[in-house]
Parts: sequence; structure tokens; C-alpha cells
Amino acid sequence: KDSKAKSKVIILLTDGVNNSGFIDPITASELAVEYGIKTYTIGLGTNGMALSPVALSRDGKFQYGRVQVEIDEDLLKEIAEATGGQYFRATDNRKLKEIYKEIDKLEKTEVEEFKFYNYEEKYRPLVLLAGLLLILEVLFRFSIFRSFI
Repeated sequence: KDSKAKSKVIILLTDGVNNSGFIDPITASELAVEYGIKTYTIGLGTNGMALSPVALSRDGKFQYGRVQVEIDEDLLKEIAEATGGQYFRATDNRKLKEIYKEIDKLEKTEVEEFKFYNYEEKYRPLVLLAGLLLILEVLFRFSIFRSFI
């Protein structure tokens, strides 16, 4: 919302209906309109049964099961239309790449980029350790181990 860019854009990529989040999709699109954010919506995949993560196993990996997938195209079209964006449908990777290329052609904004590098010196503890070992070596050489040399 605070961007100074000429064009503010959200690309909403979804594989189904709204099933999470705290804000209703229509309310979110109204906020996008209020902040001047154009929303491009992309319905991904096909309707019907599909593999989807349904649980986490004990080792932290996803367990997959077949679930019914229905893309709410009417809602996605409504969101895109309300915000001045467009709705796209991608049924495979090739089509998704084409959609991203098309959106890229539609939205051209130069953004000034600042790079900041934060270097942190990490040699100090090693220098202190080396100095301590050197002092110990000198002390031992001229005290405890003096009689052995």
C-alpha cells in the first residue's frame, strides 16, 4: 500500500476455493481497490480429484490424499474485474508460464533498487584465543617446562 511505484499489482495464484485466511476474498479485493492495487487472478489446475497434502507425518513430511478440487472461477473473475486486473486459467506449467509472460507485458514499472551489505568481522575471538595460547606457551616455557629444556 505504501509503494511509490506507478503500478501496484498482486498476482493471486490459487488451486481451489477459499479455505483459509481471516479476510473474506471480496473484502480483500475491496481493500485492494482502496489502495489502488490491481489484482491478476490465476486459477491453477483442473477440477476434479487431485493429490493434496492432508496431514503431516511424525517426521514432518506431508502425507498426501486425493481430494475434490473445484476452482471458484466466478469469484476469481469478480476479484480481477473489481480491481482492474484480469482472470487467467492455467491447466499446466506451459500455460502458467505464458500467463506470467502476458502479465509481464501488461505491467511495466521501473523500480529503484538499493543494495545494502552488512559485513561482520569474525576474526576477533580467534585472535584472542591465539594470543592467549601464545602467552600460555611463554609462561610454561619460562616456568614449569624450564627444567625439561
